[in-house]
Amino acid sequence: MKRRQFIRKSTIGALGACFIGSMYAWQIEPYWLEFTHIKMPIKNLPKNLIGKKLMQISDIHVGNRMDHQYIIDSFKKAQLLQPDFVVYTGDYVSYEDEQQFKQLKKVCKYIVKGNLGTVGVLGNHDYGKNWVEQNVADEITGILEKSGVTILSNNETSIEGLNIIGLDDFWGLNFHPQKIMSQVDSHKANLVLCHNPDVCDLDVWYHYNSWILSGHTHGGQVKPPFLTPPILPVKNNKYTSGKINLTNGRTLYINRALGFLHQVRCNVRPEITIFELEEKL
Repeated sequence: MKRRQFIRKSTIGALGACFIGSMYAWQIEPYWLEFTHIKMPIKNLPKNLIGKKLMQISDIHVGNRMDHQYIIDSFKKAQLLQPDFVVYTGDYVSYEDEQQFKQLKKVCKYIVKGNLGTVGVLGNHDYGKNWVEQNVADEITGILEKSGVTILSNNETSIEGLNIIGLDDFWGLNFHPQKIMSQVDSHKANLVLCHNPDVCDLDVWYHYNSWILSGHTHGGQVKPPFLTPPILPVKNNKYTSGKINLTNGRTLYINRALGFLHQVRCNVRPEITIFELEEKL
């Protein structure tokens, strides 16, 4: 093969590979949902909850850039797993204007609910533009609660012996975790919902020593093999995705998000997490 022909064919091949890779990251992986199954040992877990399923859904990002049918179809698939608990860890919308309220209401007709209980917390995008619009947060909270999701804001609720603590968003207007965290009863089976995992590094945890479920990072959405994602919206770059053991007996799990802000994913599939509850001895 002549040198000129070789260069020409190599160039065409490289361009073709780039095109295929771009199409995959744009049209395939953003909608290639993965159900991740993980054991969740919890201290003081009541016997009646051993083996129950707790489902985490995070960062739905209903908005003008999102295919709402994908969210609806994902919810329908999740419902088939018949979770006992469902927890939502924030960013239900990508807010631009009041159109997102209508979009969220449409999606919430199919929202996944647990057989025993359904609880959520807000994320930064649920506070509107620049995270400072309380009226947006109030509207989203109202829509979710009418759909059967109990929204927690620095408070807790007990369902069948599982004590779920919900912290309001770190970047939002109502982040005041100290009071509720200082009052946590360590003799209960505790679980914290907290949208932004950077909160794990703050001095707000007192004697808490159980699980923390977060979202926010989307796993970076693009991750080169064996490397940290180049873009992460957190101060602590260790907080990418998955299970992370922290100090004082705490365990963090960061969900990779069901939705996205921009339609691109590579090596970071969207995720719904299913935890199997176990008693931690």
